[in-house]
Amino acid sequence: MLRAVGFSDGDFAKPQVGIASTWSNLTPCNMHIAELARDAGAGADAAGGKSVPFNTITVSDGISMGSPGMRYSLVSREVIADSIETVAGAEGFDGLVAIGGCDKNMPGCAIAIARLNRPAVFVYGGTIRLGAQRRDIISVFEAVGARAAGSITEAQLTEVERTAIPGAGSCGGMYTANTMASAIEALGLSLPGSSAQEAVGEAKRADCRRAGEAVVALLRAGIRPSDILTRKAFENAITVSIALGGSTNVVLHLLAIAQAARVKLTLADFTRVGKRTPLLADLRPSGRYAMSELIAVGGILPLMKTLLDAGLLHGDCMTVTGRSLAENLAAVAPYPAGQEIIRPLARPIKKDSHIVILHGSLAPEGAVAKITGKEGLAFAGRARVFDGEERATQAILAGRVKPGDVVVIRYEGPKGGPGMREMLSPTGAIVGLGLGDKVALITDGRFSGGSHGFVVGHVSPEAAVGGPIALLRNGDRIAIDAVKRRIDVDVPAAEWRRRTKKWRPRKPYATSGVLAKYARSVSSASLGAVTDQ
Repeated sequence: MLRAVGFSDGDFAKPQVGIASTWSNLTPCNMHIAELARDAGAGADAAGGKSVPFNTITVSDGISMGSPGMRYSLVSREVIADSIETVAGAEGFDGLVAIGGCDKNMPGCAIAIARLNRPAVFVYGGTIRLGAQRRDIISVFEAVGARAAGSITEAQLTEVERTAIPGAGSCGGMYTANTMASAIEALGLSLPGSSAQEAVGEAKRADCRRAGEAVVALLRAGIRPSDILTRKAFENAITVSIALGGSTNVVLHLLAIAQAARVKLTLADFTRVGKRTPLLADLRPSGRYAMSELIAVGGILPLMKTLLDAGLLHGDCMTVTGRSLAENLAAVAPYPAGQEIIRPLARPIKKDSHIVILHGSLAPEGAVAKITGKEGLAFAGRARVFDGEERATQAILAGRVKPGDVVVIRYEGPKGGPGMREMLSPTGAIVGLGLGDKVALITDGRFSGGSHGFVVGHVSPEAAVGGPIALLRNGDRIAIDAVKRRIDVDVPAAEWRRRTKKWRPRKPYATSGVLAKYARSVSSASLGAVTDQ
């Protein structure tokens, strides 16, 4: 059978390297990855291995956003991890290169690498270039809100939509894809510089060839993911993600990767590391610059060197180069004088993390807030409660949400959604309507890396299992304090007990198929929403 797919006599003596490609033409994030997979295979072959390419699925968050299809997004992370593990395990590959380019296939690849524990390298497919007038995908979502507010015309909205996405690559700010690429590189699973490259160009193709070569070198050295994925490595990933102003999804995904690697990681670790880590990057969505502009001034390696020199990274962690993180960064030059994208440590955008883990009467198991400080550090207001994203978005666009409201979107958690849909449509509408600093939004769902404003997600326990968010009513007073790390509702105890007794579970969204299977097996968001507990 192997001869039939191209093996020659000499190939049987070589280590087999699986090349896991997430290519599809569903999304610009992954449309070019088939070519990158060929480059990775060529690198493995040149180094003395025998590459065997195979494909797994991907879905497009951006296209499914705001629709029922978004329920499948987080589910796809598990399908991707399961499928890569299944193929690599069944075929007996000695090593693996996994190439991802979108929000869920990247942690999916990393979860599979951790489970398999065979020499492996992850390659990021690369970021997209900016569209006309420095536009990107978030420009479109916010333009929808601006159109609803009457501040732009239909023709202007169409022009934004037509020019925001110029070609291949992942969404261009420090959204989830670029956040996860940076986190995975900080974990040590990618070659230095892999996370800060454009999708199109020789730099990314060379990165893929080197990744193929690196897997063969790891095989010869006997270095496995378990040698790389240590607790210190996860602390490095958290630190780099915070310094870059990364997506709240990094919390969910790092918890899941750690679980697969059998490394103990909890929400408390994000708080502990976050207290000592400053936000330094002026990157979208809350900042001014795009990932391609950061690449032009040196990418993330000078930032990592700065953090290492300040004692904020563990330099002794092993990486896929076969060298330690400190050794990889030893010769890295600082950013050029005059660049404004990465602040110096002495002048941070925020002295501690923008990712704030909250607890309180509304989130006994925890919630994840994205607070850069531009929105303020506290918010108190009256609840405007919606069961599901669609109802909330309709009310926002219709002007029924007012300054001082706390928009509550529930029954969107891992089990209740199912799948924790991302709330980019409602947050984009809020910002587009000019309410970004006047309205808060809380949900047991999650947020796109492109969301910004006063937003709190991953509220746990979720509504579907009777968490406190399920008991909220319109008009309840909600207080969110990022300094005290609290999220609370002011309802008399007797009234709360009465609501608790009256609450009944809702009918599941799906009773068969992959969504139903996922809802039955998935854990709380506070544990990473994993299905292989």
